[in-house]
Amino acid sequence: MTIFERRQRILGLLREQPGIRVPALADLLDVSEGTIRNDLRALEKAGELTRVRGGAVVRESRGFISPSFADRAQVNARAKRRIARWAADMIDDGDSVLLDASSTVFHIAEFLLDRSDLTIVTNGIEVAYALAANATHTIILIGGVLRPDRALTVGYLGEKILENLHIKTAFVSCSGFSVETGLTQVDIQEAQLKSRMIESAERVVALVDSTKFGKVDLTPFATVDQVSHILTDSNLAPHYIDQIRQTCANLTVCGANTVSSYTPCSEEVGRYKIGFANQSEQLPFAIDVRRGLERAASDAGNIDLTLADNQLDGEVALRVADRLIAEQVDLAIEYQIDEQVGSLIMAKFQRAGIPVIAVDIPMVGATFFGVDNYRAGHMAGVALGNWIAGTWNKQFDRLAILEEPRVGPLPAARLLGQLDGLEEIVGDIPASKRIYLNSGNTSEQSQAEMLGALQKLPNEHRIAVVTINDDAAVGALAAARELDREADVVIVGQGADRIARSEIRHPDSRIIGSTAYWPERYGEKLVPLAIKILQGEAVPPAVHIDHEFIDATNIDAFYPA
Repeated sequence: MTIFERRQRILGLLREQPGIRVPALADLLDVSEGTIRNDLRALEKAGELTRVRGGAVVRESRGFISPSFADRAQVNARAKRRIARWAADMIDDGDSVLLDASSTVFHIAEFLLDRSDLTIVTNGIEVAYALAANATHTIILIGGVLRPDRALTVGYLGEKILENLHIKTAFVSCSGFSVETGLTQVDIQEAQLKSRMIESAERVVALVDSTKFGKVDLTPFATVDQVSHILTDSNLAPHYIDQIRQTCANLTVCGANTVSSYTPCSEEVGRYKIGFANQSEQLPFAIDVRRGLERAASDAGNIDLTLADNQLDGEVALRVADRLIAEQVDLAIEYQIDEQVGSLIMAKFQRAGIPVIAVDIPMVGATFFGVDNYRAGHMAGVALGNWIAGTWNKQFDRLAILEEPRVGPLPAARLLGQLDGLEEIVGDIPASKRIYLNSGNTSEQSQAEMLGALQKLPNEHRIAVVTINDDAAVGALAAARELDREADVVIVGQGADRIARSEIRHPDSRIIGSTAYWPERYGEKLVPLAIKILQGEAVPPAVHIDHEFIDATNIDAFYPA
């Protein structure tokens, strides 16, 4: 079977069995799991499928969609997709969510392909069809009368089903919105069903593109007080922002380059506008940092956030700094990777008189927050040494060091800590045994670098791996799996983020553990630190988080499954 034939066969199998996993595909096609993963990456790059945990789903043509629904979905489509992307970020694995049949909510589906075990209640035929491709989801399609355009069901039967359901979050849209009238709809039956949807949910999130504001349609189905969060696009007129901030609802304005979150106004405390330039919206660790910061800002009640993505790129980070300055933030939280660019970014903020907190990568003149690098690395090095002592009798052929040269000496200290901790257990490691690889701070580049290294060492079967972060650890493991040499490696990570924890839970995983940095807790420490700085209080030059080495013996204590 040629590569092309195999990949076409994979697409066929995924259409026949949407939930089929990588190991099953490898067995059916008599190739390694690494080969299947390579094929999935190539097919995703070609636009044929979207990878999800453990497998993939085919991107089918949407000829099923009725013309009228397709037309509605394309109206203000870019704005709707930006809104949907941030709304989807509120949904975690295992959640129960309700999605209405609106064209705006429909766009959420494409951003949920990497989630698993969702329970999705909807009256939208198209929404149900799009999400059913992931076999881990449970789709509950609300019954009722099917509308002529086949896009949705309405009526009494759907309302009765909702009476006995308890939903975590309902995501709804509308045809018209005003602060005074609330969310309104042209169709009376659809409005009645949406009213029932809202009653069945603990939390209601409204996705309302800017064209709907100031418009009042035939019948209301929810007041603003019933909505906990409103998401819209950056074309919204400023006076609507002021109106919504006088209500109890949180507001998120989704722009092409920045996203601004506004909490309800409070007269008791002063308000602050904080900018957060995230390292990358593609890295699980960085995403968890941003989510935690959003939660903490919302809990504080007096913080408005402006969010941007540095994209692991120094030039992009410089442009992001300019945008945050233009937004007139009171304080900037910088999470960027390039130490050399840090001084240029800092100079921009200093000229603007804006104080800065630097996350994980220090910037001269900024308050540092983040990892106690040497100590975090030392924990992992000792754990790796103990594993090698107990399993390989302190003997190994090679040590691979997945570094990131851009980060500078302070984050690099986590690698020094790993080396020192490892040598405390197994003894000195000569330079001839060490291989330095550039992780690029991504699992993809780490995989490519490790793949090349392993291919040059076909006869070495005891290879220890230390890493700058969990993305590098997962990339190294993927390379070993691709060559069917998983048993040849032992790996420790840094961060204990979602991707690493998933691997650590696997029986006999060769990622034996990772030092926890608690990215989900960054926000609860960053916000009080920022407020102290803004209020002129003295703060230490560096604030470190606590650490714990997470492995199979304690992972459920810290992160219950």
